[in-house]
Formats: sequence, C-alpha cells, structure tokens
Amino acid sequence: MKLYVGIDLHSNNHYLGIIDEENKAVFRQRLRNDLGRRSVACPFRRRWWGLWSSQRSTGIGWWMVDGPGLPSSFSESGSDSPIQGLKHVDDKRSALWLANLLRLGILPEGYIYPKEERPVRDLLRKRSQLVRHRTAHILRLRTS
Repeated sequence: MKLYVGIDLHSNNHYLGIIDEENKAVFRQRLRNDLGRRSVACPFRRRWWGLWSSQRSTGIGWWMVDGPGLPSSFSESGSDSPIQGLKHVDDKRSALWLANLLRLGILPEGYIYPKEERPVRDLLRKRSQLVRHRTAHILRLRTS
C-alpha cells in the first residue's frame, strides 16, 4: 500500500496529512517545525511518497528537505497553484488536497537545489536584488 503525504508548511509549524491509495486520511496532525518531532509519522515513514507545500512568505524549509526519511519534493504555493481553486482553505484541507494531487500525479513539483549549490544560488539572488535596487536609485535620481 502506498501512502501520500501533503504538508502545509508555515514559518513555525506545519500540518501533516497522509492519505492512502483510496484517498482516505490515515494521519492528520499539526506539528512544530522541528526534526525531533518527525517521529510522530514514523510508523508511515517507510511507505510514503511525500510532497510538501511551501508558503511564499516563509520560504522553503530546508530542514525538512535535508532531514532523513522526510518528503523529498515540494510544490510552491502561488497564484498558479491548484490549491487556489479551493473554496474553503485551511491547513488541514490544504495538506490533504496536496496529498491527493500527488496521488493523482497532477501537481507540478519544484526543483530542490542540492545542499552544496544553495549558497551560490543565494549569493546570485542577493546580487540580482542589489542590482535592481541600484538601478531603481539611478532612475530615481535621473527623474528628480
């Protein structure tokens, strides 16, 4: 039996929802963002296919990606996310909805940078941000 995991991730907690192949909820619980707390889902850990959702405002929880035995893919929630179509959205429904979309194979997954490449990517993002700020200041001075 395959299990599918959906995680609605926030800055200090996450909601974990696990469903089986028939879309029946096997496990639902809110947990703190702490690798030590992952033992709650241990009975299912060997059998799950995982997907977690990262909120744009909090960034990606690298501690989840790097932790052993945790879901290894993610879908960033944004304007193009299938979650946006839900009428009544809360953490529980979001997590179970993500698990169901994963089960159906219709949710696009994001790329997870290898741990060694993340500092370079972060440095390039920061440089890009500084270039944009510099350009904005130059343009502001020219129009004054």
